[in-house]
Amino acid sequence: MNRNIRGSVILVTGGAGFIGSNLVERLVEEGAREIIIVDNLFCGREDNLPPHPANIVLYKEDAEFASSLEYIFDKYKIDIVINCATKALNYSFVNPSNAFTVNTNIVINLLELLRKKKYETLCHFSTSEVYGTAVYEPMDESHPKNPMTAYAAGKAAADIAVETYVRMFDIDAFIFRPFNNYGPKQNYRGFLAGVIPITTYRIFNSQKPVVYGNGNQSRDFIFVEDTIDALIKIFPLIKRGEAINVSTDNQIAIIDVIKKVCDLMGYKGGIDSLPARSADVQCHNADNSKIKSLIDYKLTSFDAGMNKTIEWYKKEFARDKNDKTN
Repeated sequence: MNRNIRGSVILVTGGAGFIGSNLVERLVEEGAREIIIVDNLFCGREDNLPPHPANIVLYKEDAEFASSLEYIFDKYKIDIVINCATKALNYSFVNPSNAFTVNTNIVINLLELLRKKKYETLCHFSTSEVYGTAVYEPMDESHPKNPMTAYAAGKAAADIAVETYVRMFDIDAFIFRPFNNYGPKQNYRGFLAGVIPITTYRIFNSQKPVVYGNGNQSRDFIFVEDTIDALIKIFPLIKRGEAINVSTDNQIAIIDVIKKVCDLMGYKGGIDSLPARSADVQCHNADNSKIKSLIDYKLTSFDAGMNKTIEWYKKEFARDKNDKTN
C-alpha cells in the first residue's frame, strides 16, 4: 500500500464546501500534483477555494450521478479520492429521501470506480452522527451505529458499503469519522447553517440567537484545521477497511456554545428558545485514543479556535454587506 499525497492527482468530492475547501488548501501545501474538485455548490461556494492555480480544477457536477464521475475519470488519471460530498443534516428534515440517497449513491459510485481500478485509494468522510446519542461514553469506533436522522442513516449505510466492498474486493478504502467540525468557511446561510455560523450571523445582523429545547444537547466540537491535519497524518497509516474517530477531548452543551459566540460578539441581549427538534442527538462524547496512538495529534483549544472562527465571520459578513451596498 503506497499512499502519497505529494505528487498525486486527487479528486475531492464536495471540495468547495466547508471541510472540503479547507482540505483543498492543505493538499496544495502538501504538494498534490493536481486537485480535481467535484461540487454541485448545494452548500459549497466557489469563493471558498483559493485563487485557482493551474493544478486546481473545479467541475460543477453532482457526484450522485455515476455519469458525472465517469466522464472525469475518463479524462484524468486519478490516484486518490477523498469523499467530502454530502448535504447538511438539517436538509434531512425537509427532504429525507434525498438526504439519505445522496450519501449512499455517491459512495457506491466511488466504490464501483475503485473496484474497476479507476483509481487507487478512497478516503470516505463519515460523521459522528452515525452513532446517534451515546449508548456509552466515550464513544469509540466500536460504538453501535444508531442514526437518528435520514442524513445519518445514509452516512451509516455508506460506511457499511465501504467496509463491505473492502471485504469483498480487497480495495484500498477507509473511513475517516470527524465529530462536530467548526471554523472558517462553514455555511452561515439559511436553515442549513450550523449553530456557530448562524448564531454569529444573527448577532451581526441585530437578531436574537436561537436555541432549540433546553440547549443541553452536547457535542464534541473540533476545529476544522485540526481535522485536516489529522487526515494528512493518518492517511498513510490507517489500514484498509478501518474507521477512525477524529475529535477533541471535551464535550460541550449547545447552550454554552451559543453563549461563547455571544461573548465573542459582545452581545448582551437575550436568547430565543424554540421547541426541541425531533431526533436531535442528545450526547456526543468521543473516544479518540485510536488516532492518538497512531499520530502526533494536535488540537486547538476551543477558545483559540472560536476566536479565529468569529474573526473570520466578522470579516466575511462585513465584506458581504459592502458588496450589497456597492
